[in-house]
Amino acid sequence: MENNKIAGKNVLITAGAQGIGESITKHFIDSGANVAIHYFSSADTANQLVEYATSKGQKAIAIGGDLTKEADANAMVQKTAEAFGGLDILINNAGSLVARRMLSEMEAEFWHKVMDINLTSMMFVTKAAAPYLAKNDNSSIVNLASLAGRKGGHPGSLAYSTSKGAILTFTRALSAELGPQGTRVNAVSPGLILGTSFHNTHTTKESAAETTAGIPIQRAGNAADVARAVLYLASEYDGFITGATLDINGGVYNM
Repeated sequence: MENNKIAGKNVLITAGAQGIGESITKHFIDSGANVAIHYFSSADTANQLVEYATSKGQKAIAIGGDLTKEADANAMVQKTAEAFGGLDILINNAGSLVARRMLSEMEAEFWHKVMDINLTSMMFVTKAAAPYLAKNDNSSIVNLASLAGRKGGHPGSLAYSTSKGAILTFTRALSAELGPQGTRVNAVSPGLILGTSFHNTHTTKESAAETTAGIPIQRAGNAADVARAVLYLASEYDGFITGATLDINGGVYNM
């Protein structure tokens, strides 16, 4: 699917080599973008995606790093801008449930770890990227939230759901702050997306089947369902949509 608004644009995708992130990266490559693929552990897939992009005549780099460290986030953004000569689109996709833990089992160390991975890392990356995005008349940020941030998630996801709820507010606040520099900021909020390591790790087959039974369109989502929406919001860098969250959940949440 060639998206002419995306062709030739410089895009940075955090955690762009696994799960939803991998699908987002592929969609951007197929739309003619130059892609910087950040990874934490998926180096092999990141390098394969780089090869795929370069085979199509586009620029691509893979950058490893721990985005909970501000120095790593800064270095990643700087490498991207140097490799491409600028940055048009930022996709803040990195995040993790880490583990299921109830309030009664909550330890400060675990709480801070989840917040750092999902929220603080997003702030570090966005802070580093904003001045580069500002150099364009129009630019775009898309943040990955979650249905858990809307509904509160399944038991044991208190810290994760809270961090994802904060991303909804972060998106609204940032859209107001970065609007004057020509940067639009939106989010997507995926529901049950199967076929990713996230749910393979944290969701039982029984739980997935039970959740799917309650989805109005009677199927779980897949990574491409999310990637198409991310691509759309990103391509609206000269549009009128900002501060919005697009819910992608098959009709489970409809407020």
